[in-house]
This record gives sequence, structure tokens and C-alpha cells, in this order.
Amino acid sequence: MAERKASRTAVLVCQGRAVADGRLAVGRFSDPIAIELLTAPEREMVGTARSGVMPSGFGARLEYELLKGTSEILAARTVAIDDVVRDRGHPQLVILGAGLDARAWRMKELAEATVYEIDQPASQQEKRERLGDRAPLAAAVHFVPVDFAKDSLGTALEAAGHDATIPTTWIWEGVIPYLTPAQVAATTAVVGEHSAAGSRLILNYATTSRLNAFGRRAVQRLLTLAGRDNPMANEPFRSAWSPETLRELLSRSGFDVTVDVGLLAVAHDLDMSIIERTRFLGSGRIAVADRD
Repeated sequence: MAERKASRTAVLVCQGRAVADGRLAVGRFSDPIAIELLTAPEREMVGTARSGVMPSGFGARLEYELLKGTSEILAARTVAIDDVVRDRGHPQLVILGAGLDARAWRMKELAEATVYEIDQPASQQEKRERLGDRAPLAAAVHFVPVDFAKDSLGTALEAAGHDATIPTTWIWEGVIPYLTPAQVAATTAVVGEHSAAGSRLILNYATTSRLNAFGRRAVQRLLTLAGRDNPMANEPFRSAWSPETLRELLSRSGFDVTVDVGLLAVAHDLDMSIIERTRFLGSGRIAVADRD
């Protein structure tokens, strides 16, 4: 089925960043653009979560907890990824499955970089409507519509002007768990084919966790029982990876993993007081792979 609008998961991620802005990892995490990309009802949910006051009603409480947990994940993984992007300062940045990502509009470090955002055509159209006439901080932003069921990522990148002869930073955030192992392998191969020496790939992935899988299913069922929107309804988890298996996959495409860290460790390094909700961070990891 063709996607008709931005995925609800993309909206949830944007809401999570908006909840975290100015509240979590202060001084390290900031995303003031996120709230501006949300509709009035979506902002209302953010306001409730930022208030720190548990709402009444079973359904409202579930949404509150989901957003609080999401904000913790997003603060940790965004800091980890942004730090790596700044470290290299490559002239090209490709964001795979960009959703409502606002890096090109909030990171001054991208002032001399060309950003290529890869996503489903309908999702990109809605994002552009939400952005309105807001100018990016990046030197240029190219929206590259790709229907992964029928389009070639490599061909689309080339048509958009991506130069495979100069270094590129690739961000693959919040996408891999929703892809099959075969889809992950195929995309990794394309990335390798379009990466010059010095390129860097930043991946966010999930390890196998029965507790997290059970918790995710439980939250979805409870949201449905409460008559609330389930943002994960159409995006089931399809793959989990061990650091060793992921390292082997990336090696076949010419990348060497230089960093592989758990989001919980990142959160602790940021002094985020989230001990009571570590289950939201336990299986998530960030890997950084370089191509010599």
C-alpha cells in the first residue's frame, strides 16, 4: 500500500525531541525546531509530557508515559549521533529515512554541507508542508523521494547530485529495526558503493531483548484497549542485531566499526536521571563505522 502521509512513528519521534528540548541533557541536546513541525493536537500532547504532571485517565496516562520514554531515547541517541556528525564535518550528509528530522535546520555545523534526505514520497511532501518557508542552516537540502519497494536508492542519489567520489556522512537512525535483515544488507551494500574513502556511517539499531519486545507489544495492546492512537501499529519490528553480526555485515561493504555503544551508557554519561525507565533504552545502540 502506498504511504499517504508521514508515518505516525516519525511524528512520535518529533514529539519526543520536543519533549526533551531544554529538559534532558541540557547543554548537550537541543532541538527547538521539533515543536514547530507539529500540529496543534500533537503540540498539546508534548505540553502535557513536559509539564511533568501525570494526567488523569488510563489512555492519557499511557500516552504520557510513552512520550516520556521516547524523549529519553531521543535525547541520548541524538546527542550521540550529532557529536559524530560534528567530528568529521563532511561536505555531504545523507539521512536515510529522514522523517521529521530537523538537523539541516538546527545544526550550524552543516553550514557548508549539502544534505540529502531520503524518505517515502508522501512523507517528504508532508514534511515540506510542515516546514513551510523555513530556510535551512545547511548549505543545501535535497529531498530525495525513494519508494524502497520499487525505487533504486543508488539511482535516486545520483540523480539528486550526490557525489560518490568525496566523503559522505550517512545517518541511519530509527529505521533498521523496521527492516528485514535482507533489506538492511541491501541498503548497506548501496551505501558502501556510494561511499568514498573517509566516509562515515552512523547507525542506530536494536539488539534482541525479550523484555523490550514484550513491553512494546503490551503498550500497543493497552493503547488499542484505551481507544488511543497506536503510533507503532503499521511498523512492526523486523530485525535485531548483535554487535558482532552488524560488524560482519558492515565489513562486507568496506566499513570498519570504530564505536558501538548502548544508549543507556550514553544517557548515564549525560547525567540523565532515568533509572526508573531504563527499559526504554536497554536494547538500543549506536554504531559508528568508517571507510578508509
